[in-house]
Amino acid sequence: MDNKVKFEQYADTLREWSAKMNLVAPSTLSDIENRHFADSAQLADVLPPDAQIIDLGSGAGFPGVVLAILGWHVTCIESIGKKVAFLNAVKERLDLQNLTIYHGRVEDFVKKMPANTGNIVFTARAFAPLIKILDYVAKTKCRLFLLKGREISAEIATAQTKYKFDYELVKSRTGDGYIIIIKNFR
Repeated sequence: MDNKVKFEQYADTLREWSAKMNLVAPSTLSDIENRHFADSAQLADVLPPDAQIIDLGSGAGFPGVVLAILGWHVTCIESIGKKVAFLNAVKERLDLQNLTIYHGRVEDFVKKMPANTGNIVFTARAFAPLIKILDYVAKTKCRLFLLKGREISAEIATAQTKYKFDYELVKSRTGDGYIIIIKNFR
């Protein structure tokens, strides 16, 4: 199955499941391709090609499932059982062998991570404020590639009251937000 078909199947599955549960805002279901797929896929322009991705609070799979379709090895972390069921249904329907679903809390997953994290990076979209994300992943020193909204400057200022890090902002191609790339986290 090629990527075009996989994205079509993903959109169909999202619409089917959204009729039964709240996965995304109902107003976005008419424009899944731009609001969710293209928004998530823009990370492909900035991610290292050999990265192992851990997607925090994956929800309906954005950006994790999109990045798995595009070829990255991705672990989606989700604590809500019905969203995990959705992610597993998408994984099976699209036959995504490079996608792992972890049912649990981010902080529990991070506690179990090895000390040598190699080429692991974290992604997230609509998950938590920046400072909370940094609290979760502080011990790992991994790079972060986060899709954030237009209020990112305030989130950065708040996070810098507790943490030191280098960052780069990349303007979103799909909205008025940004991709923030965080490295040299200390």
